[in-house]
Amino acid sequence: MRSATPKVLHDLCGMPMIAWPVAAAREAGAGTVILVDAPARPLEAVVADVVIAVQPVANGTGGALAAAAGLLTSDAPVVVLSGDVPLIGAATIRDLVDAHVAAGAVATVATTVLDDPSGYGRIVRGPDGGVERIVETKTAGDATADELAIREINSGVYVFEPGALREALPRLRADNAQGELYLTDALALLREGGGVVQAHVVDDPAIVLGVNDRVHLAHVRDLARRRIVEGHLRAGVDITDPGSVVIDATVEIGADSVIEPFTVLRGATRIGAGCVVGPGSTLTDAVIGDGAKVLHAYLVECEVRAGASVGPFAYLRPGTLLREKAKVGTFVEVKNSDIGEGTKVPHLSYLGDADVGPGSNLGAGSITANYDGVNKHRTTIGAGVRGSVHVSYVAPLTIGDRAWTAAGSVITGDVPEGALGIARERQSNLEGYDERRAAQRDPGT
Repeated sequence: MRSATPKVLHDLCGMPMIAWPVAAAREAGAGTVILVDAPARPLEAVVADVVIAVQPVANGTGGALAAAAGLLTSDAPVVVLSGDVPLIGAATIRDLVDAHVAAGAVATVATTVLDDPSGYGRIVRGPDGGVERIVETKTAGDATADELAIREINSGVYVFEPGALREALPRLRADNAQGELYLTDALALLREGGGVVQAHVVDDPAIVLGVNDRVHLAHVRDLARRRIVEGHLRAGVDITDPGSVVIDATVEIGADSVIEPFTVLRGATRIGAGCVVGPGSTLTDAVIGDGAKVLHAYLVECEVRAGASVGPFAYLRPGTLLREKAKVGTFVEVKNSDIGEGTKVPHLSYLGDADVGPGSNLGAGSITANYDGVNKHRTTIGAGVRGSVHVSYVAPLTIGDRAWTAAGSVITGDVPEGALGIARERQSNLEGYDERRAAQRDPGT
């Protein structure tokens, strides 16, 4: 991956790659999920509710499973998943286990057939059709030309009988070009011992694609994105241009919502029913109520309740709550503020650390001056307030219910309920000003 980040911690549609097979194992009914980690335990903080086994030395897949062998206390089949094979699903895992049990096998490997099998281990079958061995192809000399011509590949997904596995692991040897313990060699050992080792062919290669570099990751990410989008479409969401949107696996969208082109939905974003989001909007960890509209806007860690509208070209920052039927309009930025039901902030404004009551209207150019250079302060604006254009509210400040503020005012003191706050110099006109300026520019006139 050419990265300081461990491969399986790279992002795949909102979750680290390792979280995908872990989630599939749980959905398939795994009694215990054992995660094999490096000594620094980088995976422990990102995957919860798993048993951690530490592989002290990076000595291959066989070494990884050997590190976990002491935790295999059940007689149930052991399913081995690879952290870099993220698109494996619960149904595929269940089918694999069922095929393993039905065949009375000691080991079953999930395989698929690829047009270009480069980089994958090849499945060599015996005369009986079972798996004779798996040939690795990581470096030159691992496989012969005939073996490289085989298109059936090892997916890195296996099922083992626990007793047979425990017997085979200590017999693995690192006599290969990589100097590693290959788990695939355990299959040959089990077959030599008279056990049934079979291949279970997965018809859809995408399910068992591995990620070895960023090119593979980009391909798998595209497949995952399509899967996510199709899931929402089948659930009643209208995505008008599926190829242009990006939706994380963790996002929820209600039926009859419309997702317009070039929209990005990230993290724990939840969108209700009957909403319109986009075009060109980005939502990260945002909650959108039923029937709300978000147009050409950028939302982060905020909540927009039912029937409210945002945008176009608005920015809702963390801690913002836009209550029912409220409006934040064009070129408005809101941070850590509570905007009341039905309140309108139509355009060209900034509200930071503010509480605004229901039914208020703040004119263009409304600014809350919430920072004094040392501390942040809150502005409280009551219900039914009428704020005119180009008004600055210097916090800490309270504007009473049904109060008014005059255009161009810098409000530094509280405005009582029902009052009009005016904070500007009275206008005066200087007659003949242009003629005097002209004389200054050209004294000869």
